[in-house]
Amino acid sequence: MNVKTHTYIESALARRKPGEVVFPTEFRGKGSQAAIKKALSRIAQAGTIKRLAHGIYYVPKTDPILGSVRPDPEHVVALIADKEKIRVRPAGAYALHRLGLTNQVPAKRVYVTDGNPRHFKLGNTVIKFKSTSSRKLAMKGELSSLVIQAIEELGVEHIPEETATKLKAFLQKEDPKNIEHDLRLASGKVNDFIVKLMKAA
Repeated sequence: MNVKTHTYIESALARRKPGEVVFPTEFRGKGSQAAIKKALSRIAQAGTIKRLAHGIYYVPKTDPILGSVRPDPEHVVALIADKEKIRVRPAGAYALHRLGLTNQVPAKRVYVTDGNPRHFKLGNTVIKFKSTSSRKLAMKGELSSLVIQAIEELGVEHIPEETATKLKAFLQKEDPKNIEHDLRLASGKVNDFIVKLMKAA
């Protein structure tokens, strides 16, 4: 065991707040990759941190009612995107869930990304990063990009009137400039569907 690396990491983790996510890359320069990995593994065995997924740990957090609480997967994905300097956006069934168009929480949360495609588990949640074009990731609106992903998942030919009404309500909350920008990046079918939807009384 590299005592110096272990001691440094142990000391640094003692200052972290409950629930904080920890990545091995934070300790680069404080020892070899193998030494950092071994130190984190030993510290996890001692209970100071817990392993959330391969290469991802967190400081244990306990809620008076819920008991042991894991970090929110959405938060962890955002941290990964920030650390790896990649873009990620909810896609597929998860985009529908984020908009409240389905009560069913998908077993797999799919994100389109300009990073490397991969999948991993965060606790009981399966995360999948799916490569896509930079065009899709260039969308600006948080709501309009989700709506476009949802329409692509459903297919313009299979969207019931009730769902279309909900989609329109989301778009009405979005900045019109973002909608205009994002429609230029959407497929022709999706563009036509949204334009018609917004013009409908």
